[in-house]
Amino acid sequence: QVQLVESGGGLVQAGDSLTLSCAASGGPVSTYIMGWFRQTPGKEREFVAGITWNSGRTRYADAVKGRFTISGDNSQSSVYLQMNSLKPEDTATYYCALRSTLEVVVPKMPNEYEYWGQGTQVTVSS
Repeated sequence: QVQLVESGGGLVQAGDSLTLSCAASGGPVSTYIMGWFRQTPGKEREFVAGITWNSGRTRYADAVKGRFTISGDNSQSSVYLQMNSLKPEDTATYYCALRSTLEVVVPKMPNEYEYWGQGTQVTVSS
């Protein structure tokens, strides 16, 4: 059973940077897709970024493109989300997700991912 544990959330000011980490355990992650999603109260969970583990192909939501960078460390079975130039609208609970089958394009819909972390809160003050 794959388990995902996020860390790195916190309270920052607009313009600051923050790095989220997600450690995967319990399964072979070398052929997976891992993604980051975020959610605010009353809204649907939305795609932020994703990466295919074996090829390193990435995909970003338009709202974060150029500011956020997703990367993976195969040796640590971890994925990271480097968030720069944070804005108040980036405030959300951020979730790490894992899909155990490969696709050519990183999926953007939450229901295409099978495993989820517990979430980590990111709050950006203006």
